[in-house]
Amino acid sequence: MRLSELKHAGRNPGLPLSISLADAAGPANLQLLSLLRVLPGQRYVGAGVWRGRPVLAKLLVGAKASRHFQRELDGVKLLAAQHLTTPLLLADGLKEGEGGWLLFEFLEGAESLGDAWQQVESLPVLADEQSAVLAEALGAIAQLHCKGLWQADLHLDNLLRHGGHLYLIDGAGICAETAGQPLSRQKVLENLGVFFAQLPKSLEPFTEELLVYYLLSNAEHALPLEALQKQIDKVRAWRLRDYLIKVGRECTLFAVQRGAFALRAIRREEEAAMVPVLEQADALLDQGHLYKTGGAASVGKVDVAGRTLVIKRYNIKNFAHWLKRFWRPSRAWHSWREGNRLTFLGIATPKPLAVLEKRFLWLRSRAYLVTEFLPGPDIIERFAPYVESGAAPESELQALDQLFARLIAERISHGDFKGHNLFWQDDRWALIDLDSMCQHGSLGSFAPAYARDRARFMRNWPENSALYQLIDQRLPKSIDRV
Repeated sequence: MRLSELKHAGRNPGLPLSISLADAAGPANLQLLSLLRVLPGQRYVGAGVWRGRPVLAKLLVGAKASRHFQRELDGVKLLAAQHLTTPLLLADGLKEGEGGWLLFEFLEGAESLGDAWQQVESLPVLADEQSAVLAEALGAIAQLHCKGLWQADLHLDNLLRHGGHLYLIDGAGICAETAGQPLSRQKVLENLGVFFAQLPKSLEPFTEELLVYYLLSNAEHALPLEALQKQIDKVRAWRLRDYLIKVGRECTLFAVQRGAFALRAIRREEEAAMVPVLEQADALLDQGHLYKTGGAASVGKVDVAGRTLVIKRYNIKNFAHWLKRFWRPSRAWHSWREGNRLTFLGIATPKPLAVLEKRFLWLRSRAYLVTEFLPGPDIIERFAPYVESGAAPESELQALDQLFARLIAERISHGDFKGHNLFWQDDRWALIDLDSMCQHGSLGSFAPAYARDRARFMRNWPENSALYQLIDQRLPKSIDRV
């Protein structure tokens, strides 16, 4: 096929593909065997064979192909010119009306630092194995900055381990201030802010300690921790806003369909499994174990292909109820968005898998939310043996302290903080029933909402019980500054 035909190939073109390309040695076919990243109609990145040699191919098509090709090529040349370790560019080309292509040496068996981090992320905070991954990344970033360059799209997946070396990839994100001269302090702070903002919030107290790994390779500037933290906070806020836009948009992470008769959003990796679940949601609820039925919502545990899920159906009780609901986002959509917010922030909640709003000529009606199932007990059941004694396990009390601290730090109120909405799972307390959850933009709106949450939470136990007294002493009673 011709390169330009990829523009119409969609997200999942049939593989293998034979694509006609040409370099100085003449025309030849690229055999594209697998795809690693796809931006439909614009960019296709995958592994293949070119002139008998395995390659990593970046194929750029569509109206922006020329610009994207040049940006990628310029970045690759900047890395090579500064003698930084990056995969060798074997061939490239740009043809008007067809698109651009870059073929790199294929690093067989390479492991991204993103994959390496996933293997150690569940270990205790800043375990030696975590420190090793982050030290490697920060050392590479420092070397990049020493050469006057930075990676605008800085994340662990753009750093590859191979053959005892760490390779910098994705030339499209490589930018230069003055190539060959150390990066200015402001640019260093901005770029490190991008890196640290992507790490779990639990690592934030150790930013100064981690920064040492950077300074070992680039001590050109003093880096005030307060200035760096401002950059981290700025990037974190931007990333959250961007992510929440994506949960309602067709993209790499989410499969979204909007129309006059339905709005459907599914995590991309769950699309094949969730489409049939949404199609037969009512039947599955009828067959499943119902926790709640009738009224404004029906909630049930269902088994699908050996997997336990929770389906929540938001009902329309009558015409008057429909008049209140049809013109605004459904509670299913609100819960979908807020569940993804908590997941992004690293606050435990059942993973939201799919959402469906049924519509008639854009007017909303019944809606469905599908999440993972949490088998753990809720806090009422978990703490029932300790109501009179107050001798709840310290680890579980600390986990409760940490949950409240995170909610306060993020200015998040739950809206219905009864004990049945807090589950013990994987050594953390997980929040469910997010219909009324809100992340507040100001202390003025958050403080009274927190006070209501705390008061509702404390009503889970008798006021004169030892457990009540213990928890009441531990949880912040008011919010002075967040």
